[in-house]
Amino acid sequence: MATDHIRYDVLARDALRGVLRRVLTDAAAHGLPGEHHFFITFLSTAEGVKLSPRLLAQYPEEMTIILQHQFWDLVVTEDRFEVGLSFGGVPERLVVPFNAIKSFFDPSVQFGLQFEPSDAAAEPAAAGEPAAQLPASPAASALTAAEPKSPDKSQDKSQDEPEKPGEGAEVVRLDRFRKK
Repeated sequence: MATDHIRYDVLARDALRGVLRRVLTDAAAHGLPGEHHFFITFLSTAEGVKLSPRLLAQYPEEMTIILQHQFWDLVVTEDRFEVGLSFGGVPERLVVPFNAIKSFFDPSVQFGLQFEPSDAAAEPAAAGEPAAQLPASPAASALTAAEPKSPDKSQDKSQDEPEKPGEGAEVVRLDRFRKK
């Protein structure tokens, strides 16, 4: 087999992250249109991820957030996004680099992307050190969940009910959500 000197896999991954960046940029500028909402799963200890110590303790490996009705101050840059959410009634500010994202899913149109973590995101910020931590910031509340077993079930959860950190994650492939 020939060696891929062009690295099509890296080019394709970066292009798909560009789709995610564009969708979040539009949401930041105009809000979410129609019934669109997003499940975003990311590595909580990846380089550049910033969570409060409370969230990092609750989600030590990965975390799924849902951007739907109540989030604030969504800021998107070339390499990351920042957003305000409420977890169990406590407002938090999260910073998530795009290379830390494992999956993106919009259940309103059954569209999803799954990413293999890049080499930089797969390792914690430094050997044995947790991700950077941020203090909480004020604002509203948001529906959040640990890795959802299925998007429809996660939406039924109470907004004030904190997630249990011991729940197992399920790897979900894009084919599972495609209309047949």
